[in-house]
Order: sequence, then structure tokens, then C-alpha cells
Amino acid sequence: MTCIRRRLGWILLGFSAVLCALTAGAFTLRPDFLAAFTVVPVWLWGGIGILCALITYLLRCERYTLIVAGAWLVTLGCVADESRALLRFRTEAPMPGLAMPYQGRPVIRVATLNCSSFRFGNPATELAAWQPDIVLLQEVFPYQVQQIANALDGPKSEWRVNLTNAVLTRWKIEREINDPIRRKQQVTIVTPSGKKIEVINVHLATAATDLRLWRMAVWIGHRNNRVTHRQELSQDLQQLRNTTQFPATPTVFGGDFNSTASDGIHKQLTGDFVDAFAAAGTGLGNTFQRRIPFMRIDYLYGSRELTPVRCLTVTTRHSDHRMVIADFVLK
Repeated sequence: MTCIRRRLGWILLGFSAVLCALTAGAFTLRPDFLAAFTVVPVWLWGGIGILCALITYLLRCERYTLIVAGAWLVTLGCVADESRALLRFRTEAPMPGLAMPYQGRPVIRVATLNCSSFRFGNPATELAAWQPDIVLLQEVFPYQVQQIANALDGPKSEWRVNLTNAVLTRWKIEREINDPIRRKQQVTIVTPSGKKIEVINVHLATAATDLRLWRMAVWIGHRNNRVTHRQELSQDLQQLRNTTQFPATPTVFGGDFNSTASDGIHKQLTGDFVDAFAAAGTGLGNTFQRRIPFMRIDYLYGSRELTPVRCLTVTTRHSDHRMVIADFVLK
């Protein structure tokens, strides 16, 4: 019996070690063929691996158990999107109301929210509490945008809608470029100082959600979904470059990406943009599902001319997403 127990312990420990190596490699390199693996939150794989190590310890195979468990803790600490923000204790968080200056400099407050077509009610009051200068909305219709605009700044608000995307601002919208077949917007906003900011509001293709990982078709579906998202972002970036003097133009790029923070598509943005939550976020950054948020799929990126100084995800009772609030300093 002792021999069988030890053999089972070694099998579980070996499985945990291999899973740890696979997880570290997959979430670091993010290859397309492992998209179905990385769409699952890394802490779920970590939970399985640590549980196996714990069972191994109980089976009296203590010698290497702590090494494998330690490897898991290092892996989770390095690749888990949640861990970096939770360890950022001293970072200043945005507060409701008018955005306060940062180190004596004025800030631009931006919010993004998937409104879920008002299936959970009207989030206008919750958005208005943060007094954002620019708002990116997804899954919203024109009459609903009008309701939100009335709550935010009344007749002073300007807003544009394309399909089920909308951009609102308390400032002037000078130009808009829309895609008639995609949930995507590009608008030029002029600040009171006369500085122009380009705003890209996206709602990428519906996410692949099938997690029956024992089926090859599921792996192919997740890979193809990532390729689609990459193509959409590539088109958006190309249009931005063709219609502005980017990267010299200050640009906010945000919305509902339908992709987790571990998805490889974000590499397309990291050269010219900074993820506001990754750089300055506090608390739990996950945005979906709002009751038990287990992944981050809503983002606000700022170009190199916009420095994120505060960021927070905020629960709303009127959507199945959490909204993202970010304060930027314009260089």
C-alpha cells in the first residue's frame, strides 16, 4: 500500500511540474495554437497544480513537493495579471467626482463600459458619479446614449454612435471615422486648451467561450478567434496611422476586446500604447463577469503622449461588465 501511495504521489507531482512548465511557457509566449489554454485564467491552472502538490505532500512525498509548489507561486506571481495590481499598494486610485490634478498637472478622465444593451438597467448615474471627460460605450443604442449624455453633461455633451458603439465627451468632437460593418469608432476630440486627442472605441468579435478542451475543434476555434481579433486590431491601427500623425498624436484606444490580458493580441499595442490598468491600476482589474470577475476583457490604452496615472475597475449594478476608469496626463 505504501508503495502504491508513493507511486501515485510521484505521478501527481510530475503532472503538477509539467503543468507548471506548460503554463509558464504558454502565458509568457502566448502562441496561437494554445489560445484555448490561455483563455482560462492562469490561477485556475495554478489551483489544479498546487492541489496536486498538496495531495502529494499528504501521500508522504515531501521531498520535492515544496519545490514544485514554490515554482507555481513564482509562475503565478510573474504571469497572473491580477497579482501585479494587487501588489501595488501605494498607487493612487481615481476617486468619484471631478478628477483631481496629478502632481499639480491636470488630468483627462476616461471611462469605458459595455452597457449590455441596458438589460440590467441604465448605468448613467453610476457613470456620471465619476465625471469623465471622455466615455467609450459598447452594446448601446442611440436613444440610450442620449440618456447617458443627459446624465453626464446635458446639452453640453457631444456624442457619436456607430452600430452599437458610442463615444461621449464634454468637449468638442471635430471628426469621426466609422466602419459600417464593424463595432468600431475613431473620433477626434478637441480639449479646451485646443489640443487634439484621437479616440478609438472598439468592440472586437464575440469571444470563443467553448471550454471543452478535450475536443480539437475547440482549440481550432479559439485559435481562429484570436486571429480574427488580431486582424481587427491591425486594421484599426493601420487606419489610425493613415488618418493622423500617429504616434505623435495623443490617442486613447479602448473598449471591449473580448480577449483576456494573457491574449497575444495585446502585443500589437504594447509598442505604441500603455495599458492603463497594467501601468497604474489598483485593486482587482478583472471586468467580467461583474459579480464574480474572473477575467479582464475591457481596456483603456494610452499612446506615449498620454501617461496613465490612476486606474480602477468599478462595479456597476447595470451591466454584466465592470467599467474601467483611468486618469491620463497629457504630455
